Amino acid sequence: MPWEPSPPPLPARDAAPRRRHQPEVTTRRGTPRPGRRAEGAREGCPRKPPLPAAGGARPGSQQPSRATDTERGDVEAAPRCPRPARRGSGGGACAGRARAPPPSPGRVGAGGSDWPAGRHVTAACRAGRMRGGAGMPGREAEMHPVLKAFVCGSISGTCSTLLFQPLDLLKTRLQTLQPAVNGPGRAGMVTLLFRVVRTESLLGLWKGVSPSFARCIPGVGIYFSTLYMMKQKFLVDRSPTALESVFLGATARAVSGICMLPVTVVKTRYESGRFGYGSVYGALKSIYQTEGTRGMFSGLTATLLRDAPFSGIYLMFYTQTKKLVPQDQLDPMLMPLLNFGCGIFAGILASLATQPADVVKTHMQLSPQKYHRTSQAIAFIYKDFGLVGFFRGGVPRALRRTLMAAMAWTVYEQMMEKMGLKS
Repeated sequence: MPWEPSPPPLPARDAAPRRRHQPEVTTRRGTPRPGRRAEGAREGCPRKPPLPAAGGARPGSQQPSRATDTERGDVEAAPRCPRPARRGSGGGACAGRARAPPPSPGRVGAGGSDWPAGRHVTAACRAGRMRGGAGMPGREAEMHPVLKAFVCGSISGTCSTLLFQPLDLLKTRLQTLQPAVNGPGRAGMVTLLFRVVRTESLLGLWKGVSPSFARCIPGVGIYFSTLYMMKQKFLVDRSPTALESVFLGATARAVSGICMLPVTVVKTRYESGRFGYGSVYGALKSIYQTEGTRGMFSGLTATLLRDAPFSGIYLMFYTQTKKLVPQDQLDPMLMPLLNFGCGIFAGILASLATQPADVVKTHMQLSPQKYHRTSQAIAFIYKDFGLVGFFRGGVPRALRRTLMAAMAWTVYEQMMEKMGLKS
């Protein structure tokens, strides 16, 4: 049988899926090209599209309206144009089709976004506005409340130390005078005041202010921050009782006193006038090299016996006195005056109760080789000066501690109120 070629196979119907209809787009020369997107849909910045004719679309152009194509989904939405559209150009090639960025959690403008429409915002620009933009949540780094209490306490300690340093110097000099030189309490203080001014000039009253700053600025900050932290932990939305006030004040002062005791030793020696230290660092280095750690922490027991009860008694009288005054009926402008008055009353009582421990502390820090134990210092003071010796320098100390504590608490509470915290 002769060979016959087989007929060609018929083409399969619907072998390939039909392509979605794409509108014809007019090019610059006016020739329609099917299957291509309009210029301006490419990546990057598009060139300026041809201006439409007076009647809307170009004569002979079969380009459909952009709104209709977008609504039908025939034309894919173009990416954001890096450059803003020019005014009066009808919005540009991609200004009307730019996708809006996701709304931010901060300030929300029209359309749910805080970024201006038609503008390209880079990642660096967006991050910068998130860090420092007005009204954004990350504009200001919120300070921890304990750190706020530390700053307020340090500022209040700076003011009180600078003002009342002369009283601290007179107290130290009075406690180290010999019995033959010392006279009545007030006369001795006045006589010593004029002697210091005559021999060391007026600025001599502020001798030892640098170690006082080194001690009081961080020390008062540690005291108030520790006190605030314990109040937030143990006392929730209530005022402390009398015994709780004694515990809180004594604990906070003990922590502060132990941390700042080496600087306290340097301050006491500065004010006595018996040592020729050039700086606080040099004094600490000299004490450590000659006396070791024992010399840097000399008088620790006496310091704790003086400072811890003082702060506990002071806080107890301060809080209980403020409760007796109806603060709701008082003018807010008079609150600083009320706090200062309550502080003075509490400071006088606390100073008188802790004066003997202060005298013992001063003797131990000035002569650590002579007094190895607190009992030795107590026996020496009683033997040479009697019971009156435990209250030497009580007038300037009471004035200084009372005024310093009253001012420190007044400034601290006002600053904490400004920061929106309850002291």
